[in-house]
Amino acid sequence: MPVFRFSRLDFFLTCLGLISLLLDVALDAWAVVEFFKQQEWVRLGLLVFFLLGSSLLVQAYSWLWYKYEDFERQTRVERAAGRTTLKALHVLQLGTYIRHMGVVEVAVQNFCFSRGRGMDPGDVAVYLSHDVAMLRIVETFSESVPQLVLMVTTNIQRGHLDAVTVLKSVGSALAVSFCVTSYHRSLRHFLKDKRKQNKASSVVYFLWNLLLIAPRVAALSLFASVLPCFVIPHFLCSWALLVFCAWRAKTSFMDEACGERLYRATVGLIWYFSWFNVSEGRTLWRTLLYHVFILSDIALLCGLWFWKSNPDIRNFNYEHLIAFFCIVFVYVLGLLLKTFYYHCFHPNVTKDELKTEEPFMELQAEEVCIGSVRDVRTKDFADETDMVEFRSAPAPPASIKVNKRMMKLANNFYS
Repeated sequence: MPVFRFSRLDFFLTCLGLISLLLDVALDAWAVVEFFKQQEWVRLGLLVFFLLGSSLLVQAYSWLWYKYEDFERQTRVERAAGRTTLKALHVLQLGTYIRHMGVVEVAVQNFCFSRGRGMDPGDVAVYLSHDVAMLRIVETFSESVPQLVLMVTTNIQRGHLDAVTVLKSVGSALAVSFCVTSYHRSLRHFLKDKRKQNKASSVVYFLWNLLLIAPRVAALSLFASVLPCFVIPHFLCSWALLVFCAWRAKTSFMDEACGERLYRATVGLIWYFSWFNVSEGRTLWRTLLYHVFILSDIALLCGLWFWKSNPDIRNFNYEHLIAFFCIVFVYVLGLLLKTFYYHCFHPNVTKDELKTEEPFMELQAEEVCIGSVRDVRTKDFADETDMVEFRSAPAPPASIKVNKRMMKLANNFYS
């Protein structure tokens, strides 16, 4: 009996995620070529930096997770590559594609083939998809969102729309939307009663994230369009403060101190654009403080853009003033929708009420013992020797593989 059910919707989202990943690579290559043709060297350099930096970061996480698990590989796709080949693939920035193909392989096996002894394919598919979901979170906030800021800034500075920047902007926005939805569904796997978070909760989760991330992207893009030289100092100062907050939260996501420092630096990067739970317990005041800080920063960035775009305050552009208030209003609306989500859809459960490995292993062991006792039969033989006949014992229960990294994130999110 599988503990984690890999549904058809999960399978569809997995395939869609692989397709969107390949499509994003194609759009990245197209954008690089177009910037090169137009000789926009600064934008080209920034785009290449985002692509290369994000890829190195994601591959580092993937390799460290393989290392923490003693290079245990669950799928044929992964086992086909030895340790040396796997390392070479990560150096060539192809390691995450192996993970994606492994999820697709086990998902197909889960639907098309019967389950035998050993680990249930559904459990393996969910286990692998959890790592993929976390890698997509890292990739989204280190590549897709910065690219989105770059493309929107480009459109503002040019004053007109072109096919490349529009497609990249739409592609990045879809990647962000898909990523947060997949992450939410991955956390949802750890709820014993999924009815506490139905599909409507994922829709609301998607909407409030969109309403909070979009104003942040818009404010940064407007600020970068008039004061581009101050974007990097603004990011570095904000990121340093957020990394300090992540360090004060005493996170314990990775298995090594070096990996944990990398994770805290990544959390600071994610927090620059969106909130991300990193510690257990009630985080109401920390979340409130974070949103007050981001909302104040959005207002400051938009205010500087308005001031720079309208040097004559007696004859300013009313459209700019409307845009300023719309951005702030959308962020406030996102906060209200987030409050609605936590009030109506978010279950507050304890760590013991989430799916973990030990309780389910004990439950299956108990079921096997009961089944064996019922199958005991006695039989008298001619030599009057009493023998006990045991019918063939049922196959041992499937092993259970629980992704401890995503389980920690689920504890942070639901507790």
